[in-house]
Amino acid sequence: MTMNRRQLLLTTPALLSACTALPPTPAGLAAGEQRAWELEGQRFWIWLPREYSQRTEAWPLVVFLHGSGERGTDLEKVKVHGPPKLVAVGADYPCIVVSPQLEDNLRWDPERLHKLLGALKARLNIDPQRCVGTGLSLGGFGVWHWATAFPRDLAAIAPVCGFGDPAKVSAMRSVPVRGYHGEQDQVVPLAPHIACVEALRAAGGTASLTIYPGVGHDSWTPAYQDPGLLPWLLAQRQT
Repeated sequence: MTMNRRQLLLTTPALLSACTALPPTPAGLAAGEQRAWELEGQRFWIWLPREYSQRTEAWPLVVFLHGSGERGTDLEKVKVHGPPKLVAVGADYPCIVVSPQLEDNLRWDPERLHKLLGALKARLNIDPQRCVGTGLSLGGFGVWHWATAFPRDLAAIAPVCGFGDPAKVSAMRSVPVRGYHGEQDQVVPLAPHIACVEALRAAGGTASLTIYPGVGHDSWTPAYQDPGLLPWLLAQRQT
């Protein structure tokens, strides 16, 4: 069947409207608020940008992994450090922020994080090329091991006072790293983090490590106050 000019003009706006429909906000969530949610058996805080439901462009995703002291069943504990804390006190992140919680005595499992990321992509308007990870202490270990096991999951990582396996980081040479560590850290030694950064560079990857003189294990306070951290994370894109 042929379509005349008048019919085409009448139908084109409807077609355009269908193509540009805004993605729905999942039930239980709200743009501009940090709320508790659960997927794949994992509980987490999630922040949706204020304009989440007002634009069709996909959003970057930041996944934050907490330290050992925040494990358990009280989700409020996850807000004591890092991005979820900053969002809770008024930070207006221009990205989706997901902050899961580990149960007592568990460590971050790359397979579990990989599945969570897939579930998030399926339900939210996420740019798959702009998913990044950051974490402190136990979470710093977590992002290193996640990127090593699933290098196509993340466009970049920002580990704070944590390190991975220097013998395996060549697998993630396509994942840029911006690390942080306290010079006087007696809980998680600095030397293995330096070794990971150097091994990644030797494998052809891109990595930097900011070392805070005189700072112990609490390098996350200055790290998450670094004005260059979030812009760097959001500028990364998988190729």
